Amino acid sequence: MGVAENSDFSINPHAMIRPGRKITGMSAILLPFAADGSVDWQSFDRHVGRTAAAGLTPAVNMDTGYVNLIDEPTAITALDRAKAVLAGRPFVAGAFVADSPGDTFNPDAYCRRIEAIASRGGTPVIFQSFGLTGLDDNGVVEAYRKIAGKCGKFIGFELGQMFAPFGRIYSLPVYESLMGIPQCIGAKHSSLSRRLEWQRLALRDRIRPDFKVFTGNDLAIDMVIYGSDYLLGLSTFAPDIFALRDRLWRQCDAGFYELNDLLQYLGFFAFRDPVPGYKHNAAQFLKLRGWIATDRTHPGSPARGESDITVLRDILDRLEGWRGK
Repeated sequence: MGVAENSDFSINPHAMIRPGRKITGMSAILLPFAADGSVDWQSFDRHVGRTAAAGLTPAVNMDTGYVNLIDEPTAITALDRAKAVLAGRPFVAGAFVADSPGDTFNPDAYCRRIEAIASRGGTPVIFQSFGLTGLDDNGVVEAYRKIAGKCGKFIGFELGQMFAPFGRIYSLPVYESLMGIPQCIGAKHSSLSRRLEWQRLALRDRIRPDFKVFTGNDLAIDMVIYGSDYLLGLSTFAPDIFALRDRLWRQCDAGFYELNDLLQYLGFFAFRDPVPGYKHNAAQFLKLRGWIATDRTHPGSPARGESDITVLRDILDRLEGWRGK
């Protein structure tokens, strides 16, 4: 491992800005629920389809899809329906292994999740687990190498413990080692720290320029201007508007900044404490758009107040002014 921990690589964020860059956007699909509490699969299908039609890659069975709360048959159904809707177009999906503090790393369980995704044409996003993040640095790298032996390609995922108790932000030497695994085509970074993400971008540019750093920072969605791509839950509110924002950046259109500011306002509002409540805001927002029938969420996920709808409606009205541009 050739990079020192906490090195900034003489990072100058201003020099990292890349006007006109084509942004790769992946959007975590909200799993919608019907009035009777069952999964609204028809609305799920439509949302997967409209996300792909907008030019973003659908990401199913992520946190936005309650991957840590749904049972395995529901997760498999989501994979099957995504495959059917997309008909060969790309998608990614979370490979989640539920375990408990103190459990050992379970490569067999990961292999089963990976196979379920890959056999349906998806690219696995490797969720962390207590067993994985409980390993030392060398053990973590070796675990990913074992995973790579079972995958054609995969996306890594590091997240802070504000999102999940099993999360861990890896050291830069570990991150460099992950970039050395050919099957690992990128990694989602969810620390909510610009500095840590800038470090990863600088390392990527030096070590492996084709490696994708997917920002998971819903509080700093402008990280795309510095070279990040994205895999966000926020984009599930408005995949069409995110795609427009990305096109504006590609076209070097200053409107990017105005639209990004409005989308960031939505992000700050929806991703306030408790952060998992953003999924209820997403359901409220999509209902306002007429895209789903109810704003019900998984019973294990925190709810927001009805007063949020007034703010969300105001944001939606402002965003509607950008449609067709």
